Amino acid sequence: MTRSGTSTASARSLTLRDVVGELDRLYPRSWAHGWDAVGLVCGDPQAPVQRVLLAVDPVAEVVDQAIELEADLLVVHHPLLLRPVHSVAATDAKGAVVHRLIRAGCGLYVAHTNADVAVPGVSDALGRVLGLRNLRPLSPDAGDPLDKIVVFVPERDAEAVLDAMAQAGAGSIGEYERCAWTTSGTGTFVPSDRANPHIGQAGQRERVTETRVEMVLPRLARSAVVAAMRAAHPYEEPAFDVIELADLQGPRGIGRVGDLPATRTLELFAGEVARALPHTAQGIRVSGPPDAQVRTVAVCGGAGDSLFDAVRASGADVYVTADLRHHPASEARERAAGGPPYLVDVSHWASEWPWLNGCGDRLAAALESCGTTVDITVSRLNTDPWTFRIPSSGGLVR
Repeated sequence: MTRSGTSTASARSLTLRDVVGELDRLYPRSWAHGWDAVGLVCGDPQAPVQRVLLAVDPVAEVVDQAIELEADLLVVHHPLLLRPVHSVAATDAKGAVVHRLIRAGCGLYVAHTNADVAVPGVSDALGRVLGLRNLRPLSPDAGDPLDKIVVFVPERDAEAVLDAMAQAGAGSIGEYERCAWTTSGTGTFVPSDRANPHIGQAGQRERVTETRVEMVLPRLARSAVVAAMRAAHPYEEPAFDVIELADLQGPRGIGRVGDLPATRTLELFAGEVARALPHTAQGIRVSGPPDAQVRTVAVCGGAGDSLFDAVRASGADVYVTADLRHHPASEARERAAGGPPYLVDVSHWASEWPWLNGCGDRLAAALESCGTTVDITVSRLNTDPWTFRIPSSGGLVR
């Protein structure tokens, strides 16, 4: 699957730095878990980029495809160098990947847990291909730390100060910008002999009709917003407060919970999962009565057996994830006493592959604004490590 950006007469060549910048905006590295290894692994930031390949795994056959396509950048979900290394010599498999990519002039970029928690992210894509509605985080992250700035401005200058703070990053709430609360009141002050007041005279009490402006802002933008407010404010010494807001759950997080359009049996739903995901030798495994009724579904792309507490708390009827180990799965079913949540275990690779299409679409849209042509290809190589399966044929152990 290939997508292209647009081309214009004033087009300029995109560099690796440009593309990585857009990827970092889509999937900020600060969202990744502390143990993760994300971002640019290799590549010259000044190198031009015309072709991008997206894949789940940075394995040899994917590198073969990237080289065959003459890709300038390979974007993958799974880290190549997750654990610290002291060498990338071409004498081992991971080092060989690095050397081959560098020789081919192809960069490598990883978006892993930062893509897992993103909205939309890996589990959103899994939920969508399963037909789920009303997706929400299974294990929500705390929202980004927020402040509220409160500043008192002469009435005639309030709009200019509000605009300046908005341009510096304040007042953005969800899909709305320049959000503010204003009310009028009376400010009073007495300038000293050394003051240079915008309004009033030294030593004389002043009463001024002022507007109280309140705006919410990301804590990371605090310095920029305060500086913008001071620059736009007519007073020599503006009166303002910065208040740290309580931490709240944000829209990001690991896993998703959603609802099927209608209730169906676990067996019917499992068949829909099998048809919705790419073919793998493993297929899917199911735990629960075939005729059990399911409507609310929890999903987690990749390995998800650490989230059973969140699944139970969500009220899900069934949990779709990958790499379910014997003991966590057995304990979860025992705890459910035969009831929900039932389990659907799928291939790790297959559960994460649907994210590539959405990532490609979002990257193409982000690069369109640069006015140049970029070919974005989603790899259809099956990099699931299992190649075939033989059903058990032994007798039942009693």
